[in-house]
Amino acid sequence: MIVLENIKKSFGSLPVLRGINLEIGGSQIVSIVGASGAGKTTLLQIAGTLLQPDEGRVVINDTDVNTLNPKQLADFRNKNIGFVFQFHHLLPEFTAVENVCIPAMIGGMNKSDAEKRATELLGFLNLSHRLTHKPTELSGGEQQRVAIARALINSPSVIFADEPSGNLDSKNRDELHSLFFNLRDTFKHTFVIVTHDEHFADMSDRIIRIQDGMIINN
Repeated sequence: MIVLENIKKSFGSLPVLRGINLEIGGSQIVSIVGASGAGKTTLLQIAGTLLQPDEGRVVINDTDVNTLNPKQLADFRNKNIGFVFQFHHLLPEFTAVENVCIPAMIGGMNKSDAEKRATELLGFLNLSHRLTHKPTELSGGEQQRVAIARALINSPSVIFADEPSGNLDSKNRDELHSLFFNLRDTFKHTFVIVTHDEHFADMSDRIIRIQDGMIINN
């Protein structure tokens, strides 16, 4: 489902990725692990179309994303890719259900359908009692589940997550990890997750280990 061919990326004179070749199938939970500075987040951002490689090709669902113009790329990203970050990036002035609706409405879904879909997803994530709460009224674990619902609302093929449990206590971290597997089993999404949590990585379907901008274990 995801193919990366000879991905290279430097920032100034510093090479960060040195020729990454990788294929990821559907309905998998894949963990990307490695020391700080190894290139994990850069790889995730390139695979997720947020960052352009200096060299190489990214293909998602048979679409070579490097051939898309900016508008086409934004539309492709909105329909095919979801993102979850360590810091939830929820908009503070909007309620939980409104935050979840935003990507759907950007993608052209009408407001009532978006609200219905958002309400269903938040219910699945055990947040039916928090629909009208704003982010400041939610716990860290609840905010992260709202962010996951937002990532899921357009039924993307793949969800990219960068240290999604890094800001959570151990209880919420374990609940989040269980949730990823439940979502994979229920909706057949692929999750590509950068993590420092070796326990979670060991639970994953696959571990990709990066060192000095190269895959050393795949």
